[in-house]
Amino acid sequence: MSVVLFLLVLFVLVLVHEWGHFIVAKKTGMRVDEFAIGFPPKLFSLKKGETEYSFNLLPIGGFVKIFGENAEAIETDEDRRDEGRAFYARPKWAQALVLIAGITMNIIFAWLLFSATLLIGVPQAVDEATASGAAELVVVGTLKDAPADGVLPVGSTITAAAVGGETLTDLTPTTFSSFISSHGGEAITISYSHNDADGEATLTPKTGIISDNPDKAVVGATLSLVELKREPIHLALYEGLKMTGNGLVAITAGLYDLLRDAVVGQADFSSVAGPVGIVGLVGDAASFGLTPLLVFTAIISLNLAVINLLPFPALDGGRLLFVAIEAITKRRIPPQVAGVTNLVGFVLLMVLMVAVTYNDILRLL
Repeated sequence: MSVVLFLLVLFVLVLVHEWGHFIVAKKTGMRVDEFAIGFPPKLFSLKKGETEYSFNLLPIGGFVKIFGENAEAIETDEDRRDEGRAFYARPKWAQALVLIAGITMNIIFAWLLFSATLLIGVPQAVDEATASGAAELVVVGTLKDAPADGVLPVGSTITAAAVGGETLTDLTPTTFSSFISSHGGEAITISYSHNDADGEATLTPKTGIISDNPDKAVVGATLSLVELKREPIHLALYEGLKMTGNGLVAITAGLYDLLRDAVVGQADFSSVAGPVGIVGLVGDAASFGLTPLLVFTAIISLNLAVINLLPFPALDGGRLLFVAIEAITKRRIPPQVAGVTNLVGFVLLMVLMVAVTYNDILRLL
């Protein structure tokens, strides 16, 4: 299920990004030959007007093929007729707009996702003293090798706990902890709700699990009292915009620190996740419900925007740098130089992706 969710999230984010390139290229008079989801080999395609819409086998990205973007040779009468609509023939401002459009769409999409979560309701931890009757006791984690580990689902809502003829329904972290510790060694039935389904887990509290309180009997579940916070649409849009801005600043600062440390050989790549790692993170976010999944998708969208803005060959930022150089020098970069540079950049990015994926797999072993 996590893999399916990851592919769905990737599909949507790529579609949003590439649609930005596509629509701005169309609006600035460029000829768009292909709009592709995924990388070849091609599964199937359909053509509407002058554009071919392709669906490819490798669901790790996508692209928009704009006539003249990679300095293709003019070979057909149609190409000669449309040479004025080639990417390189359009004004530099139009080229720059096309290149930055994908990044812009990722940022706008993140803003809309953040705003949507605030409209739907964002689960927030609340204090027991101020919580309303709508607050729920949620499992936010379990300790390794504890009775709850692998038995009580992370993200589930505890609805009751019972042993013998005693049932606990006044659920807070404090009351639950006291109930569990007072029944050490007894089999306790814990009722919960997870992914719209009810379930039960029978756990026996054990001592020696908490290092600073080894005599306390626990099941090893980390709990939080959670309520939904909803905002009206105008506040949701405003707060969503603030979340987007804060996210961009935090991601940019984090990426800068990572690259700076990498230059001096001190980078810690243990926190960097590739496709395999993101699959697990998507699954974890989804286990807590729709809004955490939307927030996580928004964060990925902002990461894509920031990374694509880097002035590195094959990325939008690298192509934007080429446009800026041409605008300043009033000379076009030789197509062969641009092509080879972007190819080398793409190969390096693929090598980096393989290395990060390998690191993801090692963490799973």
